[in-house]
Amino acid sequence: MDKFDRIFHLHAILSSRRTAIPLEDLMARLECSKSTLHRTINALKDYLHAPVVFDANAGGYKYAKDAFGETYELPGLWFTPRELQALAIMQRLLKDAGGGLLEEHLAPLARRLNELMRHQRLNLGEAASRLRFPSIGARRAGKAFDVVASATLQRRKLWIEYHARSTDERSERTISPQRITHYRETWYLDAWDEERNALRIFSIDRIVRATVLDAPAFDVPEAELDDHYASAYGIFGGKADKVAVLRFTRERARWVADENWHPQQESTWLPDGRYELRIPYREPRELVMDIMRHGRHVEVVAPDDLRQQVHEELRQAISQYSK
Repeated sequence: MDKFDRIFHLHAILSSRRTAIPLEDLMARLECSKSTLHRTINALKDYLHAPVVFDANAGGYKYAKDAFGETYELPGLWFTPRELQALAIMQRLLKDAGGGLLEEHLAPLARRLNELMRHQRLNLGEAASRLRFPSIGARRAGKAFDVVASATLQRRKLWIEYHARSTDERSERTISPQRITHYRETWYLDAWDEERNALRIFSIDRIVRATVLDAPAFDVPEAELDDHYASAYGIFGGKADKVAVLRFTRERARWVADENWHPQQESTWLPDGRYELRIPYREPRELVMDIMRHGRHVEVVAPDDLRQQVHEELRQAISQYSK
């Protein structure tokens, strides 16, 4: 434990207690000698102006309360080595997966973290080359992201011009934003659509223009949001009204058995080593795409309309190669 760690650890011990801690206990917890402990205490008092006092009755040290009864806190941005390590990973994750969304805003924090990392001699500068979080098929957050995020957090209605991918149509909407979701490398907005009087989901990168309105947003209860967006498979939402029954081959089962497709999924190992997965869903588009990526290693057992849809997709895929 170096000097920096010892000062931080001492502060953590003193700030977590109301009573004095004996000198011997401090030496044991900091793994240091009596002279080193006194140097650490003096550094905390002299350089960081911490109100460390000696309690003669208890034979130990504690923090004195200020005039308002508040406990002393270290100035500036302080982290333990483990916390710095986690922040270095998060910083790299935001750079790779965030699509540049927060780079400008996080730059000052990143500079301070880099200073702390150098001081700690943790060699966390290696994070840039040793950690990778590749984003496959990621979409940019879109130019309207800041406006959408502001309205969502401030609980204000939004006017948007939206360009739908599925229909290639443009529309103007007045919506009450509810949640922002990052799902499969894309940013989505869950919102109450006033014209349709229903919950809808919008891909934020397809919002062409957005304006925050003065009117307060209509708040949908959180339980209702969860019921609408989380009960069925995928991002498209809606209350689940069907259950897909999928059977995976023994080879593929070793992977799929460790995957979580849906919070309410049910699974069974079959006697022949195959793996059966039951998934609640409503809108089949995303589910069909995920089934297709397993190719010959999965069979749709039920329901019949989902089985026929996957069969037709496979038939058309084969036709591309039979010409």
